[in-house]
Amino acid sequence: MKDKNREVTCYTNRELSWLQFNERVLNEAGNERVPLAERLTFASIYQSNLDEFFMVRVGTLMMQMNSKEVIRENKTGMTSEEQVSAILKQVNVLEKKKARIYEQLMGELEPQGIRIINFNKLSNEEGKLLEQYFDAHIAPFLSPMIIGKQQPFPFLENRQLFAIVLLTSSKGKKKTGIVPCSNSVFKRLIEIPTRPGYFMLSEELILHFVPKLYPKYTIREKSIMRVTRNADIDASEMYDEDLDYRSIMEHMIKQRNRLNPVRVELSRKINDKAKQELSQFLEIGMNHIINVETPLDLSFVFVLQNYLREKTQLFYPKRSPQLSPNLNNKESILAQIEKKDVLLSYPYESMKPFIKMLQEAAEDESVVSIKMTLYRVAERSKVIDALVEAAENGKEVVVLVELRARFDEANNIEMSHRLEDAGCRILYGLGDYKVHSKLCLITRKNADSYSYITQIGTGNYNEKTSRLYTDLSLITANPDIGAEAAKVFTVLQRGEVMEQTQHLLVAPKCLQNKVAAMMDEEIEKAKNGKEGYIGVKINSLTDKVLIDKLIEASQAGVKIELIVRGICCLKPGVKGYTENITIISIVGRFLEHSRIYRFGTGEAEKIYIASADFMTRNTIRRVEVAVPLWDEKIKQRVHDMFDTMMKDNEKGKMLNAEGAYLDRIVVQDEERINSQELFYQQAYDSKIEESND
Repeated sequence: MKDKNREVTCYTNRELSWLQFNERVLNEAGNERVPLAERLTFASIYQSNLDEFFMVRVGTLMMQMNSKEVIRENKTGMTSEEQVSAILKQVNVLEKKKARIYEQLMGELEPQGIRIINFNKLSNEEGKLLEQYFDAHIAPFLSPMIIGKQQPFPFLENRQLFAIVLLTSSKGKKKTGIVPCSNSVFKRLIEIPTRPGYFMLSEELILHFVPKLYPKYTIREKSIMRVTRNADIDASEMYDEDLDYRSIMEHMIKQRNRLNPVRVELSRKINDKAKQELSQFLEIGMNHIINVETPLDLSFVFVLQNYLREKTQLFYPKRSPQLSPNLNNKESILAQIEKKDVLLSYPYESMKPFIKMLQEAAEDESVVSIKMTLYRVAERSKVIDALVEAAENGKEVVVLVELRARFDEANNIEMSHRLEDAGCRILYGLGDYKVHSKLCLITRKNADSYSYITQIGTGNYNEKTSRLYTDLSLITANPDIGAEAAKVFTVLQRGEVMEQTQHLLVAPKCLQNKVAAMMDEEIEKAKNGKEGYIGVKINSLTDKVLIDKLIEASQAGVKIELIVRGICCLKPGVKGYTENITIISIVGRFLEHSRIYRFGTGEAEKIYIASADFMTRNTIRRVEVAVPLWDEKIKQRVHDMFDTMMKDNEKGKMLNAEGAYLDRIVVQDEERINSQELFYQQAYDSKIEESND
């Protein structure tokens, strides 16, 4: 029988939980314990996160609203329409908070010699100088339009800035003017000539002098406007067996930029009638038109940071990934892995040993093949360089490139062309499943046998993000792991998925069920009076099957510790249901991205690292791989890392039974623990110890 009370008390809506995560990002922009220049970054990340959320999640919900059947979310039972309404309500609240934090940031920048100003703060002489600048350097590159019978409402590009101007002609006719303000010809930040460090945004300059663009009209109202468009296109719906899959994806990228609007932002209020007309022009509800009290595009803050570079106290202390103390970079990486398993922890440790290993494999005569799954890579990828070199050296190189990695499709298409030209065999994922695993297999031919070097990780093969995201990467010569990884590639090359596994957890058929089975083992221990334990670190928790299993485990008395960075649809501490569950979220300098699964305690403890979050899309709709840690030192290291993160009282926020995230209480004289800074210091200390040996 369905427990209705549990649904009310234990679950949180996915979309509203994501907004809570983004609020935690925004809170870092207002956190006075974070260096000032870095807080600017958090403000910009908050905005870009929200843009993507509207483009993908809200876009999906709005398409569902047009469906004939009522679609309800499976945990709280909210309809698509109810979710969109709740999202818009909460976004309006967050916009007010963002405005307060933005004003606070701008105020703190003034003593540092940086200020964004408007015309009210300028002298007449400065106004004339800016007018001359506008006439000479901006106006010639603008294309003002008037909406009318001969000029229909123009297409407004996604996330670009426009001035919208309500006009009245000399004959009393009311018109609407549109001026594109995004332009690569002129700068976004215009420095006031007489005041170094004082800037005006180009769109504000355009808006101020917009009467010069419409000399025959009176300006009634004006505002800067930005439209966000739906970007959620399902490539499978566009599939045509007569077309090349890569061509389909290239077409999809072009189509995405012209999808329906999901949000309109205005920098100033305009009258309701004008908003109604705008709503009709863009075919969007009035409640999707949002007033924003900050600049509509905050990316200019990175330019401001450049002016502050010499003031190092305004930035995080410089940190550089260190070489792993478990590897000697002057010796063969392949040879060292043959002797022992190695775990790399990014960004604290460098990705260079892995890249060096690939480069070695490309040249090593004993290596006969390299097989990899690629989801996102850097634009100038050394990983791709190594694979190209391997293919050109006659190795068999098989690369599964997931073209559907959202917003990285263009880069992946270009990369696939390059790999193919070099002689690599390219696979484009599976029709029904995205391939999100982080798996690399190097096969070596020995005198009378062969051996494997296998790498399985939690993050992408991307040199850039390996310095920004926390991830774990296991490299092992274990023959059992290698043999099962080889089977994964064999079935993928046939366009199939793993039906059963012995050691690895491989979604979509052999991960969710095996995780649930290990949870059941802990439940049985607790029921028999023994100590049961489940510890999970993931980015998101939405899979209802696993959520309900966690609730069952809690009710049985299993101790459960969850580190969930983003979306979390489960509430801890609910009496009778989740009393034995503790949940924290860490939002700090680096993006928490590693996934760790722990089951049991003591010598019987099982620990996995994985590419999969506990989201239905990961557990049953994608190809994901989790690998067990068998080396005792590595296992203990990950165990200790997890326990340290659970104690983080600087960047860790505790989720309570009401679904709110609270600061960890730090009592007097209690040590402040920032797990990310602590792990980096440990990496530096290990390097020092190594050099002293």
